[in-house]
Amino acid sequence: MNKRHPFTAIIIAAIAATGALSAAAQQTPEEWITLGRRVHGGFGTFIPVGIRIGQDAMKRLEANPRDLTVTYYDSDKAPCACVADGIMIATNASPGQRSLAISPDKAPEGVMAMAVIRHKRTGKAVRYTVADKWLLQLAQWNKTLDERGRYDEVMKADGLFEVNEEK
Repeated sequence: MNKRHPFTAIIIAAIAATGALSAAAQQTPEEWITLGRRVHGGFGTFIPVGIRIGQDAMKRLEANPRDLTVTYYDSDKAPCACVADGIMIATNASPGQRSLAISPDKAPEGVMAMAVIRHKRTGKAVRYTVADKWLLQLAQWNKTLDERGRYDEVMKADGLFEVNEEK
């Protein structure tokens, strides 16, 4: 059981937004769930997919919160751009800062979600693709698992996304 004060997640998120610490390294699963629920209005499996992508991008690009820009490509097969909300809370990129944009272009055929994440200072970028084949598994976890179970399954899922360097 998490014995932290209920406002700990909010305080950590606020500190992370200043760049004082890495949000990806400091959140507990319960805090991620709370943030995801608060930002998105619920915590289905697509939120931790985005969290995992955001954490991976921060590590690969050696970035701190607010160092990244995100262009997200949705597909007609995904229920909504939930993955983008997960990336947003993991990286502190946001539409309000003009560092996160939902592209009007759709993800390529066979892809449920795609994100191009770029380091503002270095220009280095990575592209994440989540194949359509994950839709059924993610939906099944939503039906059968509680929020923590969803988080845990997504965080350990092998082959959840493909990562490629962008030019």
